[in-house]
Amino acid sequence: MSLSIGIVGLPNVGKSTLFQAITQKQVSRENYPFCTIDPNIGTVVVPDERIEKIAELENSAKKVYTTIEFVDIAGLVEGASKGEGLGNKFLANIRETDAIVYVLRAFSNKKIINTQDKIDILKDKEILDMEMALKDLATLEKRIIGLEKEARSRNKEAVKEVLVLKKAIESLEQGKVLENQDWQKDEQKILKAYQLLTLKPRLFLLNGRQGEIAEDILETFKKNNWSFLIMDLLDQFDSAELTKEERKELGLATELELNILIKESYKLLDLITFFTTGADETRAWTLKRGSTAPQAGGVIHSDFEKCFVKASIVSCQDLLAVGGLIKAKEKGLIRTEGKEYVVVDGDVIEIKAGV
Repeated sequence: MSLSIGIVGLPNVGKSTLFQAITQKQVSRENYPFCTIDPNIGTVVVPDERIEKIAELENSAKKVYTTIEFVDIAGLVEGASKGEGLGNKFLANIRETDAIVYVLRAFSNKKIINTQDKIDILKDKEILDMEMALKDLATLEKRIIGLEKEARSRNKEAVKEVLVLKKAIESLEQGKVLENQDWQKDEQKILKAYQLLTLKPRLFLLNGRQGEIAEDILETFKKNNWSFLIMDLLDQFDSAELTKEERKELGLATELELNILIKESYKLLDLITFFTTGADETRAWTLKRGSTAPQAGGVIHSDFEKCFVKASIVSCQDLLAVGGLIKAKEKGLIRTEGKEYVVVDGDVIEIKAGV
């Protein structure tokens, strides 16, 4: 399952610093707007200590983690939706991602050029939201012209789609982000086909120190249930290559805050992790929350979903508590599940498939 998170923001807010710290790749971070034009793409491991523990118990020769692709997209500006700057190209890059991390400038370092008049987190967020909403409006308005012709010929599917698009257009014209609205499953299916920017789940990263952000700003984020993290990206960048031991010696937290961002990005897509284990390897697999055992099998190999018979399952917690698969089996903790079983985060699974 290929998953990608777009890193977006206005110019010079710390997007490329974040990208380089997360992926340990060398990218352009010069102090001027649009130093990034083409998107930088890097694949990062999703930290998960459960893999280490399971692999140790089962003496696995190899450990394989789940991954997320991060895409560093060049800075947006007001008017991007109309082609200002390199706007259309930037917005097209965002369209290809599954979710978005907004990097919003909270730091007041005067040495870093600010393309805005002042530090204003909510205003910057509003600019990004507006540019994406305007791009979505243009997409839907262009599509609805052709659809209405089909609807007049009493095409039932076209009639239904027109109603959904009009509802979305109305929300966008009111300045609403589509991801924050309530949509029925059939409506979601229709809108998803358009890869709309404001329909993507988003996480807000406030780039600065806690003391640099006014309490009323934080209250606004909390009141609106906007998922956010506060992080000094320059500090994270400077310490990204230190080992846990080195961080401990320097009196720093043993886990990088960047790891929290990676984990939160994973949650943003409503994903869970299940495991397979054995002498060859212990592997983590990515699965959409609410998926069934056959669908989990399909992630491993397409034949496992088509020819699914049953699954042997034990929770990671139980497996670790008793000391491995053999003991879990002795204690009757490994159960057999059928096609209707909904996989839970942390399940350790063995799929049985027929020909």
